[in-house]
Amino acid sequence: MGTTLPLARSGLARTLYPVYRERLSVPLWWWLAAPGTAALLAAEVFLGAPGVATILPYVVLVPAVVGVLWWAGRVRISVTADELHVDDARLPLRYVGAVTAMSALQTRDLLGPAAEPYAFVIQRPWVGTAVRVDLDDPADPTPYWVISSRRATELAAAIDAARVGRAGSTG
Repeated sequence: MGTTLPLARSGLARTLYPVYRERLSVPLWWWLAAPGTAALLAAEVFLGAPGVATILPYVVLVPAVVGVLWWAGRVRISVTADELHVDDARLPLRYVGAVTAMSALQTRDLLGPAAEPYAFVIQRPWVGTAVRVDLDDPADPTPYWVISSRRATELAAAIDAARVGRAGSTG
């Protein structure tokens, strides 16, 4: 904790320490089902093959499936006192307008017929709910961000709280 004191004095603590964190990992049952399915597929590919050809599909397919699952669930969301981080994108909270937690039906509608072509979307099909973050930056053509979240209400509240806290500390 001694290292946080200089950071807190310099103002970096506001940017570095998140008030909200979430990782959009794949469902747990995928970690059981997908490698098992890959193993079954590997058994079918070289069924009865002699020698090294017997283990080659297992060595290739099972790690490949595990890698894909890890890659698909790598997206992290965090809210600090100054920024919203989604994967490798960052949005300073000074450009955030309205923040809306959306149900699965609202998310589907916003990503379907009501979609804006310039919107920034981080959507995972295994996460039903999302948050819409409207941008208040005339220089940016992006009208809003849509971010999948398992805890959409909490994420929206964290963004609002950080934004209000930021406005209170600057003025």
